[in-house]
Amino acid sequence: MKKFGYSFLILFILSFSIQAQKGVRLKFNKDGEFKIVQFTDTHVDMSKNQNLDIFELLQKIIETEKPDLAILTGDVITQDDPEKAYQLFVDLFKKENLPWVVVFGNHDAEHNVSRKKLAELVESLPLCLNKKDGAIISGTNFVLPVYGKSKKPEALLYCMDSNSYSTLEPTVKGYGWFDFSQIDWYRQKSSEYTHKNGGKPLPAVAFFHIPLPEYNLAWNDSAAIRFGEKRERVSSPDINSGMFAAMLQCGDVMGTFVGHDHYNDYIIDYHNIALAYGRASKIVRQDDPVSGGRVIVLKEGKREFETWIREKGGAKLLDCTYPKSFEVKTP
Repeated sequence: MKKFGYSFLILFILSFSIQAQKGVRLKFNKDGEFKIVQFTDTHVDMSKNQNLDIFELLQKIIETEKPDLAILTGDVITQDDPEKAYQLFVDLFKKENLPWVVVFGNHDAEHNVSRKKLAELVESLPLCLNKKDGAIISGTNFVLPVYGKSKKPEALLYCMDSNSYSTLEPTVKGYGWFDFSQIDWYRQKSSEYTHKNGGKPLPAVAFFHIPLPEYNLAWNDSAAIRFGEKRERVSSPDINSGMFAAMLQCGDVMGTFVGHDHYNDYIIDYHNIALAYGRASKIVRQDDPVSGGRVIVLKEGKREFETWIREKGGAKLLDCTYPKSFEVKTP
């Protein structure tokens, strides 16, 4: 811990100059597209030599897809010295000159470093766009605008902390949920951007780690259109604090993208919001499913996105478009 504390102090001192050097403004390309690659549940542990082979996989996917942004959706590092392991991600993204962000999972802060310190560490890393947005909000939550030809925001990326475990044990056990401060924060941000856009919600997507309870409700809806598989139970919290309802009411979020459940990779429409899993980026048992990443392509000026899975080995599958692929065909 002393070694980590000393190294962290140096990083913190340098963080202001590093942030100044980033100067990254996300924007749609000349073809009106913005491509995101989602990597999830990497579970890197250098002390146990676990999942160190994923970096070759991540690099190949990045080279194939040429994304504009990488998003790590939780359970990234599972060792006591996260700084050392995060340097492997820094080296990868610097080599590819690719901006990236992190949302934390339930395992990230279990290894002698608090969630707060971990957030400060990540914010200081080169090309990482994580930022603090409000002192009273639970966890690490921020929104990144994607700019269009008009030089105004045309889309939003909500990056949110789904927390870790229940705060109501022993009455309520299991995984954590979005608390009311986060839901209020989301509503406020959505309202601000909608107001600036003349009262029209901007197309948005949201990234976090633990699936909402609606992921299970959606799968159990026989009428829902889906792509991908449910290979294990949905490990959502037992408490539904209302984040999905808030997204419905605000009207901006088109889709949510999570990890946590390593064997699920489906995307499903539920009340006109696409609920999606990424693809676990570490090797899972018997290679089922094959490790990889999810790609999301936003379209400038449209409430629309394309998405697919890019597997280890290069296969592209589960290609679909929101909302077209989820529209019920009438006879």
